[in-house]
Amino acid sequence: MEKKISLISAEELGRAAALIRAGELVAFPTETVYGLGANALDASAVDKIYASKERPPSSPLIVHVDSVAMARSIVRQWPDKAERLTRVFWPGPLTLVLPKRPHVPDRLTAGLDTVGVRMPANPVALGLIREAAVPIAAPSANRFTEVSPTTAQHVRDSMGDRVAMVLDGGPCKVGIESTVLSLAGTEPVLLRPGMVTKEQIEEVIGPIQVVPYMTDESAAHTSPGMHRRHYSPKTPLVLVKPGELPSNGRGMRIEMPAEPREYAAVLYDRLRKADSEGWDWIAIEQPPEGPDWDAIRDRLERAASR
Repeated sequence: MEKKISLISAEELGRAAALIRAGELVAFPTETVYGLGANALDASAVDKIYASKERPPSSPLIVHVDSVAMARSIVRQWPDKAERLTRVFWPGPLTLVLPKRPHVPDRLTAGLDTVGVRMPANPVALGLIREAAVPIAAPSANRFTEVSPTTAQHVRDSMGDRVAMVLDGGPCKVGIESTVLSLAGTEPVLLRPGMVTKEQIEEVIGPIQVVPYMTDESAAHTSPGMHRRHYSPKTPLVLVKPGELPSNGRGMRIEMPAEPREYAAVLYDRLRKADSEGWDWIAIEQPPEGPDWDAIRDRLERAASR
């Protein structure tokens, strides 16, 4: 009887891995969102990611690995803080930015001397990386600045025939992109909030800094997801106070869960559904303050930016 990883057969996984090795694009699930994957060490394959997403060259890609050993094969330094963090949070939604080795294409890193790397907590993603036997670059599998995909159908809706294969591993469990932390300088710097919170990281390695929003979007970004407008539905998104709604046109108010992890897991799916229904606007109540909500507030503020 043919073995399966989640909903994926061994034959499908093998075919996807062969496509990756051949320089093609494969969309696959992670615990955060679906990624648009290519061989991270193949500059031509990396170019296909940028072209398919219509992504600017200033926005670097995150590399997905199946082990600390594979991560260390593409970075020049592996500090003690990286070792401590990966013992606690890998596999999981934490990306570490570190100085890259020379064989990592500059195209992948927006010309920077650093690369973001993480080990996803998803059996399909890990199975694909192991079968392909190469690190896989994988931004979200959607057009640039649009709402990230958390199901295989979202990928098909966004990318159409721009991807050679879509591995359907079911809905993503975390639902928003990984936390990104730079360990490339003298002090750790949080570049993008995620569901691994600043406070959780500080419990492991002590105080970290937080980078401000970028003001020059044409310059190379130190992390993905730093454009002012990102994760955006085509329909204008409005963040409202309790009991308030926009007064113009026909719109839809999206009701969201009260717990942050449940909220994150369904956010992009609900935004995509509302976006497909032809409203003049979509309204979501502003989420609470507090560290558990930092990543959700970040995504909503960027999604609502025009």
